[in-house]
Amino acid sequence: MFEIGSLRHGTGVWQHSDADYLVSLKGSQPSSPWTMLNKVKESLQGRFPTTTIQIRRPAVVCQFSDGIVEVIPGYIFDGDDKGYRVASPIDGWMNTFPEKHNEYVNGINSTFNGGAKQLARFMKIWKYRRNVPVSSCYLEMRAAQHLSGEASYVPVWDIYQLLKKLHDHSLASMNDPSGLGSRFTSCSTDASKADAMSKLSTAVARAEKAKNYHRNEDHSNAIAQLELLFNR
Repeated sequence: MFEIGSLRHGTGVWQHSDADYLVSLKGSQPSSPWTMLNKVKESLQGRFPTTTIQIRRPAVVCQFSDGIVEVIPGYIFDGDDKGYRVASPIDGWMNTFPEKHNEYVNGINSTFNGGAKQLARFMKIWKYRRNVPVSSCYLEMRAAQHLSGEASYVPVWDIYQLLKKLHDHSLASMNDPSGLGSRFTSCSTDASKADAMSKLSTAVARAEKAKNYHRNEDHSNAIAQLELLFNR
């Protein structure tokens, strides 16, 4: 078992992000990920009988009194690149390479002096403060991908540009930049995606106003629009 996710590599949001752990299981992979998830849930419930534990693909979520822990069980299938088969948020199995994904984000982040992770945190703050049902991992990978094509990082501009890209592409799934794993999906259901797109439309409008006010050096109004964007 090892820690993955936003808290481990600096893209977490205080009071919102959970602790994520990937557990490498032994034995044969079952045909259905539900078999795996139910067994892990039963095992954890036996260990923590008074804790609320539920399945939220790809994880088994433990709601401890002092914080939430997400346990993502999986089976290793690529020893060289440390790839795992885990439950897909949508259906069936998916391949994931957490170390390769971290390397991708870290590489772009170092190029922009921490900009990729800061932009990812901005996206996650918007997600949490506005209750947007979109994957945090998806937002993080999209933030890094966006900056990979930019010459510089200016927060108020890149917040707008990234939100607009997400909207213009209708929160489309993203290819794994390592070329090894499954695609990153934005939402788990069509209903969640419709809700996210509605909130994204509002976010784009507010971010554009903030960007335009900033360009005109009207900083008080720029800040006001950012406060609306992030529900502060």
